[in-house]
Amino acid sequence: MNDNLSQKAKRDYKLIREAIDNHSQAAYAELMGYYRDSIYFMVLKMVNSKDDAEDLTLEAFGKAFKKLHQYAPDYAFSTWLFKIASNNCIDFLRKKRAYIVSIDKTYDDDENSSAKLTLKSEGLDPEETAIKAEKVKAMREVVQKLKPRYRKLIELRYFDELSYEEISKTMDLPLGTVKAQLHRGRDFLHQILKNTIQKY
Repeated sequence: MNDNLSQKAKRDYKLIREAIDNHSQAAYAELMGYYRDSIYFMVLKMVNSKDDAEDLTLEAFGKAFKKLHQYAPDYAFSTWLFKIASNNCIDFLRKKRAYIVSIDKTYDDDENSSAKLTLKSEGLDPEETAIKAEKVKAMREVVQKLKPRYRKLIELRYFDELSYEEISKTMDLPLGTVKAQLHRGRDFLHQILKNTIQKY
């Protein structure tokens, strides 16, 4: 581990090892609890939509947790996490084509390090695909605590990565109902995560 890392960065690395080595649900939840708000507000500035920001914040954590084994403690976890979140936003905005982000713009993370936005290549990393099921296990365990109707919506949106329209067709629900129940499901999920952190 880099000896120049801050105490917070060292704390994060201990949680990361706990999450990877022991598949600790509490460690994943604690990492998310520390950074959820700061990631959300950064994403909100980029997309200017609360609903999209909520979605993209959870997506960023999902992607980070899948790739957690790739994190190297040469720099702060927050720097790495913010880069994943910003790249995820760029992909989202590129697909929407309704907003232009300068790839030269930088965003400051909690360690006061500037993370430059970089356009990542399209396509899935084969290694990421191979370990996807294992790396999302902890988040799935948290989601299992939701009521069935909310659990199904969260799984379709964040694990199966379906669009709102696809979920509407799959579950035979009006689009407005899907969006409203997903919003409530996210609220319940955040409450479960907060309670999990408080227990530990």
